Amino acid sequence: MDENTKPAETIPFYPDHLKTEARVVYYILGIAFLIGLAAAFSPVGLEEPANPMVTPDHVKPEWYFLALYQLLKYIPKTVGVLFPIIGLLVVLIWPFLDRKPDTPRQMRIRAISTAVFTAILIAATFWGWFS
Repeated sequence: MDENTKPAETIPFYPDHLKTEARVVYYILGIAFLIGLAAAFSPVGLEEPANPMVTPDHVKPEWYFLALYQLLKYIPKTVGVLFPIIGLLVVLIWPFLDRKPDTPRQMRIRAISTAVFTAILIAATFWGWFS
C-alpha cells in the first residue's frame, strides 16, 4: 500500500451485528404483542362453540381426501384404510426392487397405467365433491 490510499473502513461484526439483530427481535416481539393485545380485546367468533355430541349432517373432508372418502364408501373399512398405505409403500419401494433397464413397451405400459390411475383419482375426487 502506498501512502495515498487509505484502508477501507470496516464495521466490526460482533457488536454491530448483535445490536441490529437485537433490534429486529424487539420489533418482532412488539408486533406480536400488539397482535395478541388486539386479539385479547376483540376475539373473533365464527360460529357457536363445537358440541362433540352433535355431528353435522354434511361432513365432508378437504378436497385432497375426497377420493379416499369415496373409496371408504364402497369397500370395507379395513381394506379402504390399508389399500392406500400399501399402495404408497409399493410406490416408494419399487425403484429399489426393479433394477433392470426399461424397454419401450414397459415405459408405454407404465405411462398408460399412470394416466388411467390419475384419471380414476380425479374422477373419484369429483364424484366425492358432488355426492
